[in-house]
Amino acid sequence: MNSRWHWRAQREKTAFLALADGTVFHGYSVGAPVDALGEVVFNTGMTGYQEILSDPSYSGQLVTMTCPEIGNTGINAADMESARLFANGFILHEMNAPHNWRSELSLEECLLRNAIPAIAGIDTRALTSKLRDQGTLKGYLVVSGKIAEPQAVRLAAEWGGLDGQDYAAKVTCKQPYRWDEQGKLSASWGIADSLPEADLKIVAYDFGIKWNILRSMRRNGMAVTVVPATTSADEVLALKPQGVFLSNGPADPAAVTYAIDSARQLLGKVPLMGICLGHQILGLAGGGRTLRLKFGHHGCNHPVKDLKTGRIEITSQNHNFTVDPQSLDPAKIEITHINLNDLTVEGIEHKHAPMFSVQYHPEASPGPHDPYYLFGRFRELIIRA
Repeated sequence: MNSRWHWRAQREKTAFLALADGTVFHGYSVGAPVDALGEVVFNTGMTGYQEILSDPSYSGQLVTMTCPEIGNTGINAADMESARLFANGFILHEMNAPHNWRSELSLEECLLRNAIPAIAGIDTRALTSKLRDQGTLKGYLVVSGKIAEPQAVRLAAEWGGLDGQDYAAKVTCKQPYRWDEQGKLSASWGIADSLPEADLKIVAYDFGIKWNILRSMRRNGMAVTVVPATTSADEVLALKPQGVFLSNGPADPAAVTYAIDSARQLLGKVPLMGICLGHQILGLAGGGRTLRLKFGHHGCNHPVKDLKTGRIEITSQNHNFTVDPQSLDPAKIEITHINLNDLTVEGIEHKHAPMFSVQYHPEASPGPHDPYYLFGRFRELIIRA
């Protein structure tokens, strides 16, 4: 296909993004021909759009990329973070055809196959500034041409949003499985033959877990059994794990009440580690509460300070809620990390039980590798317990 003709034809597929406050951004469709509601957020990463789209934590969200050129590296099977795309929709300034030796599929074709709508040709700088100043907004991405702008604005405003919503139950696995049996450590990663012995038995709660978290634990000698989000503490303990991991995931942590109860029952009985939603669940299980951030943390460049060592880590993050530091009992919970942009809580540990958690993503997919050591810390916590 002639690329010049193709992009001209794409621009004829008009689309618009209607926000709940009445603002409308016009562009053209570059994804699936379906409309979608969602919470509009912005991600400051310059790359890694494939990992972002396939991260279950983005379920319920319309993701805006602040980098203006998206699509250059295409899509490949090795970089997926789950079996499919989870974002409700994709918002970008310009979609490019892939020009990369690792590309197996164009971004546009991947969006079509996964029934994910996308809009390009809009001023993503203006949209990002609006979200930064006003906070996260509900939106309706219309690419079908079947809904008028006033109706789309009304539907966006009436949508229930993500507050109080349990999306972990929507994205979790249906049955337990052993990670090593899934064949995800493919030869393309060049690590299958150099893995250490898996001498620690871990159970990982799947609230929307990313594959690179599982890869990272396996690289640290952990044999991981992944279980559904609703698995009870008794069922987990019956598997006789040496450690339990609570994964990342989407939406409101306070709505995942069954997971909070399970974490509370597991605390003190087995070493625990949490990431992102798992961190928030552990904070709630420890007696704290969570709050919604104005526009969330979404990107690969968030500076976090380790309060124990003074070390600064550049981190990858994706969350809209945070643990309220005022709600934590200092006799039980110690704040170990803070975000240097807004001083929000980025890490906690229990003073009397083997438990720690971080708000950011040490597996960094996409993102920097500064916090990767935390998987080794989990291993040491288990060995010492």
